[in-house]
Amino acid sequence: MEGAALIWTRPEPGSRRPKFTRDQIASTALTIADTEGFAAVSMRRVASELGAGTMTLYYYVRTKDELVALMDDAIMAEVLIPGDEFPAHWYDALTAVALSTWDVLMRHPWALHSLQNAPHGPNAMRHFEQSLAAIADTGLDAPEKFALLGLVDDYVRGNVLRSAEVGVAPDDKEFEAAERFVESQFATGQFPHTQALFAGEDRQEVFHRLVGDTSERDRFRHGLSVLLAGVATTMNLDLPDR
Repeated sequence: MEGAALIWTRPEPGSRRPKFTRDQIASTALTIADTEGFAAVSMRRVASELGAGTMTLYYYVRTKDELVALMDDAIMAEVLIPGDEFPAHWYDALTAVALSTWDVLMRHPWALHSLQNAPHGPNAMRHFEQSLAAIADTGLDAPEKFALLGLVDDYVRGNVLRSAEVGVAPDDKEFEAAERFVESQFATGQFPHTQALFAGEDRQEVFHRLVGDTSERDRFRHGLSVLLAGVATTMNLDLPDR
């Protein structure tokens, strides 16, 4: 994305009352991606949704890469936690950052793949600053802080990816083919533990029983609490009083 980051160094078009703002353009592009997928986002389509000509949009955003940069920064703006709501304890602060990130990515799961090469903008920097602020008083050194943030980030993104994959239901023919394949593999006798887990029952019913009625968000939060409790033990950090 050569040159895409330059959009952050340029002021917005300098007319006294510009017809569009970068925020409006980014919001329009995000709506298209959320409803139709990232592949539907183009300069022409965004311009059409805004009621403008494509060449008019180029006055505000020079390239598709710059549009992608604006989309990424708009998503990062959603992640930010208001300063007056930022918890003081590292555990609570890091939990708040992780939950906010998870909530936003679950609203825009396509972003994990489609925006992964977008240049970091001002809101991405603010998010990283908040993440560092969350663990500023832990006494960890810089490499330990970086490792901790990476650990939490990996958990957040991995959970969103898994949730997105689970949410895509196969059609009937694909499901039937998958069922036949699983049964043929069970018949080989090479998967005794997996076979015992299902014990001849309907696999969807078993999965539902294993997961229960807990929401995706609550399961994410429970896993996060287990992760951070382990971090506290491993890194000798205090946990908040409850």
